[in-house]
Amino acid sequence: MTEEMEMETGTGLRLNRSLAALLAAFLLAIVHQYLFYGKLAGLSYPIFVCLFYAFMLYYAKAKIRKLNKFSYFWFGAIFLLSLTYLFFHNFFFFGLNLLVIPVLILLHMTYLLSDKRPAWSRLGLVGNTLEHVLPQNFRHWSTVFTIIKRSGGSKMKDERKQVMGKVLIGLAISFPILLVVVTLLSSADGVFHHVLLALPNVLDRISFGEGFVRVLWIILLGMGLFGLVWGYVDSKIYDWNMQPKEYGPVLAPVSFKMDPIIMTTILIAINTVYVLFVFVQFSYLFGAWEGILPEGSSYADYARSGFFELIMVAAINFVILLLALVSEGKRSGGLQKFINVLLYILVGCSTVMLYSAYTRLTLYEEVYGYTTTRFLVHAFMIFMGLLLVVAALRIAVQRVPLAKCYIVLGLISYVVMNYIGMDVIIANKNMDRYAASGKLDANYLVRLSPEVIPSLIKFSEQEDGMLDDFLKNEWRELNKREQAWQSFNFPQYLAQRELAEYFAQ
Repeated sequence: MTEEMEMETGTGLRLNRSLAALLAAFLLAIVHQYLFYGKLAGLSYPIFVCLFYAFMLYYAKAKIRKLNKFSYFWFGAIFLLSLTYLFFHNFFFFGLNLLVIPVLILLHMTYLLSDKRPAWSRLGLVGNTLEHVLPQNFRHWSTVFTIIKRSGGSKMKDERKQVMGKVLIGLAISFPILLVVVTLLSSADGVFHHVLLALPNVLDRISFGEGFVRVLWIILLGMGLFGLVWGYVDSKIYDWNMQPKEYGPVLAPVSFKMDPIIMTTILIAINTVYVLFVFVQFSYLFGAWEGILPEGSSYADYARSGFFELIMVAAINFVILLLALVSEGKRSGGLQKFINVLLYILVGCSTVMLYSAYTRLTLYEEVYGYTTTRFLVHAFMIFMGLLLVVAALRIAVQRVPLAKCYIVLGLISYVVMNYIGMDVIIANKNMDRYAASGKLDANYLVRLSPEVIPSLIKFSEQEDGMLDDFLKNEWRELNKREQAWQSFNFPQYLAQRELAEYFAQ
């Protein structure tokens, strides 16, 4: 009898826990549609990220792996990216982060909560995350109906019937009292009477179609959130390497191996060409800044020629470098040292190519101006240079975790790009270029994010109202945008205030 009671108690606790998680999931779904339905992301984004983490980590707390510095670093990167919707309004990152942040969050959840602990040297974390987002998640959609069914047992139904009967009696008694009280209060206070009259208008604004979409949003997202968290709490072990007999034997995991002699031959052949190229580059690479260019070339020709080709070759070199580093072929001590020397030569030549491409793009910008695309290409080349530095370190120190270093470097670089103020830098560079050459693409500048408005106002004041017409149009457009608190964005608010003060003068 005691064992049966203990089993019932255990089942009841599990039911209460899953029911609480289900109710919390639907509550979070309600909050989500309130924050985002028909509204641009702004202050709402970091709020929801914090609520989501609280929901996941509370209901799956038994599955949390020991937190380390990398776990906190990962969350810090996600939180900083979510804050960009409050502190920045760059259109490129605004859209890109809608994809990047959820992916980072799901990967982080799997890293923290999954029963599997995939190695960094493989793509196990990505596959495990997909497993939790799809099969583990949808497997628990049926659990939702099971929880509802169990929570509505015969005993519960009898109790609910009694409770519902008492509630109906209370409503019947309170109804005539409320009629009298509401009538007296509306007569005593005109504001309260106005609020009561406005209630039907509020209800009229909610159309049937909108209500249906909101309810569907809540149901699907609520079930998805519950399926996600319960997929970690009650996970099923899937063996994706299992194959039915009719499909033949299970395939062994793919590993990359290359004979060291072959690798050495490839590196010698490629490096011979690259060393010759670098020698030619140094003959006029630095001279371009002093007017010494290849014969028959202008600055614009020099800047355009071979830029994308250099980027492609540097990218190919980086792939070759990675393949050489992760190759599992056996190498003797002397041969390994020789391969390392060849890899260092490859890194050095790739660095020179990146620098050459960087200087060409800089010259091109001085002639044709600064744009978002050119800025991002600059940033990409710097990022590739940092990856090469890490690869060079890996050549010397075998124990350096290459994949983990690249993940950390990638997250740091992406957060820095979000916070660096790309549009403000582009606007200031173009205005400096105007001071030197008298050329300015005003139409392009005003199409940048609201972050540049204070700089444009200052420039327009200095140039006798040169951009006033553009700024007035931008002011009108900003005033048309929604003012819901969920979409609050600091640069947009600051731009409206600065424009209002500027034109009030």
